[in-house]
Amino acid sequence: MAAPEAGSLNGVVVLVTRPVSQALGIASLIKDAGGQPVLFPTIEIAEPDDPARLDDVINRLGEANIAIFVSANAALYAAERIRARWRTLPEHLVLIAVGPASARTLTEQGLGNAVSPADGASSEALLELPLLTGVAGKRIVIFRGQGGRELLAETLHARGAQVEYAECYRRVIARVDPAPLVARWRQGRIHVVLIASGEALENLRTLLGPDGTMLLRQTPCIVASERIAGAARLLGMQATVARAADDRSFVSALEEWRAQQKSL
Repeated sequence: MAAPEAGSLNGVVVLVTRPVSQALGIASLIKDAGGQPVLFPTIEIAEPDDPARLDDVINRLGEANIAIFVSANAALYAAERIRARWRTLPEHLVLIAVGPASARTLTEQGLGNAVSPADGASSEALLELPLLTGVAGKRIVIFRGQGGRELLAETLHARGAQVEYAECYRRVIARVDPAPLVARWRQGRIHVVLIASGEALENLRTLLGPDGTMLLRQTPCIVASERIAGAARLLGMQATVARAADDRSFVSALEEWRAQQKSL
């Protein structure tokens, strides 16, 4: 995907709700396009409750046929522990990533190339991959954060696979003061919101409180999937879906949204 066009986001103030460690790349792209990112992380990443359990699953990766990474966080936080145990991963182990950001993280972390869906970055898109349709008798490890959706594991199990989770981090609500953000918002200095997960949306509502949530409902948002868009619309929000959850796809969606606006 091409770099953002210089000036394509001139004057646009974008609320970025990703964890700080994941927000810097997209913030840089927004600035390159002339926009102003406002960082307000709604999620913080913490150690899993049972790291010994995670290490045990990683130690037994040689028994698995497929390892699936359902987020860039899963790829990032699993990689250090995997590298500590495996100098090189077993040749037979197939790596699958939920989307381009997760696949890129695996490559950058030295774990190798991963297969990912060409269209979409979701459990549904993963389940359409040919590699995951004929999995009877195969052992599959799903790297993820604690909790989350069960659709992927349940469907793979129904297809005859032996499925095991490797939960490599916890998501907790961020410890941030919303008052400065709400004050800025009331002054009309937030034009659009980026939301990459349902949990980020729910945490944002919680952090903003009733008054801030009213402002959220009045502000366009760009989200990472149709599922998140559905949740946002149920709250009365205006939601547009990016083509994927990676930084450039979000910025491309921002540019398309901006081109349709007569004024801010």
